Amino acid sequence: MTATHEMVLADGGVRLVAGMAIFALVGLALGLGALLFGRLLRPRLPNKDKGEAYECGEVAVGPSWVQFDLRFYVVALVFLVFDVEIALLYPWAVVYGGGGMMSAGSGVLAQVRNAALWDMLFFFAVLVVGFLYLWRFGYLDWVWTFGSRITVGEMNTNEGDVDP
Repeated sequence: MTATHEMVLADGGVRLVAGMAIFALVGLALGLGALLFGRLLRPRLPNKDKGEAYECGEVAVGPSWVQFDLRFYVVALVFLVFDVEIALLYPWAVVYGGGGMMSAGSGVLAQVRNAALWDMLFFFAVLVVGFLYLWRFGYLDWVWTFGSRITVGEMNTNEGDVDP
């Protein structure tokens, strides 16, 4: 008794896969061709100013390899997390509202809503745990000193103090 395994392809079969491969190769060739064409045509005029760092029209001060403040990185990551959260809320709301399943029975719609509710509660719980971690360890506080954190209020009360 031998088992035969048949490969099941979408409608179009091998022609569909070949068409997709040709499409990808032509896209790659167009991109690389444009880069090569630009490299052959553009003038080569090296200059010291072209190699310098440029930041919003300001003249660069000091070396470009400086230690990057971790707070900027944390703020960017927190923004991305909450941005993705907002992007995921719309499809969740559509599913929870029953969009696209109007022909389904009320029992099926209730099951989908229940599953969507628990999925979103789990998603929010993970976000809240991450937010509480950031808050607990002070990653959301902007003003720090080395070794300890200070608040803006403490900074304002110590402005007039001068160490002897």
